[in-house]
Amino acid sequence: MYPSRMAIVPALDLRPPSPSNDVAVARAPSNVEAEQALLGALLYDNAAFERLGDHLQARHFYEPFHQRLFAAVETNIRKGALAEPILLAEQFASDPAFQELGGVRYLADLVDRAPPAANAPDYANAIYDLALRRDLIRIGGEITTTAQQGDAELDARDQIEAAEQQLYQLAETGGVSSGFVNFSDALQGALAMAAEAHSRDGGLAGLSTGLIDLDQKIGGLHPSDLVILAARPSMGKSSLACNIGFDVARNYAWEPQPDGSKKTVRGGVVAFFSLEMSAEQLALRLLAEVSGVSGDRLRKGEIDAMEFGRVRDAALEIQEAPFYIDDTGGITLAKLTARARRLKRMTGLDLLIVDYLQLITTGSGGPDNRVQEISMITQGLKALAKELAIPVIALSQLSRQVENREDKKPQLSDLRESGSIEQDADMVMFIYRESYYLSRMEPREGTEEHFKWQEQMDQVKGLAEVIIGKQRHGPIGTVRLSFNEDLTKFGNLARDASRYDPH
Repeated sequence: MYPSRMAIVPALDLRPPSPSNDVAVARAPSNVEAEQALLGALLYDNAAFERLGDHLQARHFYEPFHQRLFAAVETNIRKGALAEPILLAEQFASDPAFQELGGVRYLADLVDRAPPAANAPDYANAIYDLALRRDLIRIGGEITTTAQQGDAELDARDQIEAAEQQLYQLAETGGVSSGFVNFSDALQGALAMAAEAHSRDGGLAGLSTGLIDLDQKIGGLHPSDLVILAARPSMGKSSLACNIGFDVARNYAWEPQPDGSKKTVRGGVVAFFSLEMSAEQLALRLLAEVSGVSGDRLRKGEIDAMEFGRVRDAALEIQEAPFYIDDTGGITLAKLTARARRLKRMTGLDLLIVDYLQLITTGSGGPDNRVQEISMITQGLKALAKELAIPVIALSQLSRQVENREDKKPQLSDLRESGSIEQDADMVMFIYRESYYLSRMEPREGTEEHFKWQEQMDQVKGLAEVIIGKQRHGPIGTVRLSFNEDLTKFGNLARDASRYDPH
């Protein structure tokens, strides 16, 4: 083992130095001999490079010259050129470290003492592991320094989240991109998904929303999908998202795995980022839905003892549901991502809901163009859905241009900052309630117009439409649901021919 560059002699004596009581200075974890062995194997057989995978990079080498040498080998091989001592010696002719180590003789000795090329991945893994250990030491030092010195812009909780972000990025380095997947492996994964869907009630491929007709149209909520749920204010997008999320949490069931982990077999653990409403307001909506007591009367305290008993019983019934609420206002994408990862790691996570998209910030000043910032956010949410292998539902506002049209049914062009949202989403759903607009057009009572208006209101009251404007995995179309304004609850609609539109 070589404690300094001067100890790396041309003869490459690979025996570790004798222990010395005089050397008490701690050094970073490293293994220069492993680096030499790997470089020698690559110089001897360039084809060994293809066995290393994508995780090892030049910066993972401890010896600075080895970093430059590996980068040069990689560059030559990727260009289709030969990477061997004579050619590389020309590239490093003006490198002082190269001359100090012995020049071309050093490269020749690497080749002479090279291990079998088949062992190259083992040396690469050892080098990579030691690099991660050095990064852990560095991050630990930074955490200690920041905590001791303090930071006017970061409180202790922010420092914890920043540290978690660094550690997570370190853990995922080299693991997020797995490169090409053999088609037979992809087929096995697809077959497993189909088998799981077949074993579920109704044959759903994803999480059930609790709404039969919607499930039939979209096949449930699929892992890795970004679902945009958009509507004008007061249409009920928060209510629908809350209804879906709570139905998933309420039906959660799991079974233990041999490794001690939990496998979700029904429903799931839900994280709800409520950037507009407080956790208490959201919980009040759920209490109204489950108890059947009007949310408005609950807020005003206009309930009798019997109704309060129903509310109390509902609270006891649902309090164990794995429904986690984060009501941090103006949360940044980085914090949202870190908290979702932490919940996934600690308790599991099967569905993530964000209410709503336009209230997230990038946290770094971001681009001046709001469209670009929204693009960064939607791309980040889509990446998070893929990384955690869960569906992400992000609520979105619609532009005011809807109100200026005679036909007020929303469409993709109505999405605010629509380009990036529409592009990144796997599914876009709109909520439309005709009664909302019709109720604001009430004529004077006692007139013939009022009588006709009342007839129209009777036909559309309690009805809602979910318009699927984009679906990457299936058809677009409209699903009709019931809507209870007092309970802000969406439900399944009776299959009456006059009220059901399967297309």
